[in-house]
Amino acid sequence: MSYVARKGPQVASALGKWAYNLAGFNQYGLHRDDCLYENDDVKEAIRRLPEKLKDERNFRITRALHLSMTKTILPKEQWTKYEEDTKYLEPYLDEVVRERDEKVKWESNK
Repeated sequence: MSYVARKGPQVASALGKWAYNLAGFNQYGLHRDDCLYENDDVKEAIRRLPEKLKDERNFRITRALHLSMTKTILPKEQWTKYEEDTKYLEPYLDEVVRERDEKVKWESNK
């Protein structure tokens, strides 16, 4: 499966950027998808990630945990920028949800 991660909205509102920065996860170098609650669907989507994306995700999360424990944040030039934050997990998560819905539908027709 070849996929180019979708970037954030092309037209970024000032309010959207403000809310993004207020959330604070970007100060640790995290992406939005790094912060998703790991329910069964998200866990399966993470399992399906290519190794390179999985390694990058693990690095960001490990670095963020270290920064949090030392009560520091990254220098501002290393923060994840609103315009550069990609939804790398979205196609895998969409696929997992579609498959789960299809399975439920299939089992209900038995």
